[in-house]
Amino acid sequence: MPGVKTNEREGTRAVLRHSRMSASKVRQVLNLIRGQDVDRAAEILSLGDREAAVTVGKVLASAVANAVHNDGLDTEELYVSACYADEGSTLKRWRPRARGRATRIRKRTSHITIIVSRLPEDRIARRRAKQAANTSQRSRRVAGSRRRQRSEAAAGESKTVGTEPDTGAEAWPEDAVQADDVVTETEAGPLEESDLEAAADGDEDGAPVVDEDTDDAVDTGDTDDTDDTDDTDDTDDTDDTDGTDGTDGTDGDSAEEKGK
Repeated sequence: MPGVKTNEREGTRAVLRHSRMSASKVRQVLNLIRGQDVDRAAEILSLGDREAAVTVGKVLASAVANAVHNDGLDTEELYVSACYADEGSTLKRWRPRARGRATRIRKRTSHITIIVSRLPEDRIARRRAKQAANTSQRSRRVAGSRRRQRSEAAAGESKTVGTEPDTGAEAWPEDAVQADDVVTETEAGPLEESDLEAAADGDEDGAPVVDEDTDDAVDTGDTDDTDDTDDTDDTDDTDDTDGTDGTDGTDGDSAEEKGK
């Protein structure tokens, strides 16, 4: 008993007649998409490296459009139920050869037919269950990533709470910065090294400096107490070496005595 004829198969079809391509070349591409879902078949054709894949892809898109607009079917529920290529008319051309002869050139054509139909109910149920599982897994991944982001943000906020503002005190010596005399750059400008030296050595105008041992104020401006050391006039006795004239006198006396 013969099977169902090609023109009696159920489904929505699209036919391309007199395609300028041999049927044997088209059949190699049609064998790849037979029985595949519409989306999968379109992906295979887009990645194919044969010239017939472009033509077959256009016929498949036409068949899907006919099923959606004419029959009201859903694109996600369609698959390629049948596809075949029949031989069309052959164009005859001639090529001149040696000794006045001619050789026949046959340019083959083909009729491409693609039929798309609705998937069986059990296959549609399995496909929907798989899509639901993928959707639930994705929703769980998204929810988990959002929870991690919120926890990281909360941890960052907890770290920033209670931190003290940076006054830049670490950049200066410890003796120049005190707990009660911290001056920020916004109030009095940046500190200079000369300010630190002045604060350590005392005021240039003669301000009293406190001695650590006696806690007495020492006046750095009055330097008159050092006159005792500067007055070296008492050493004139030692500097005047004229007293050696006495020895010279003795020499004179001795000479007179010798004269006598």
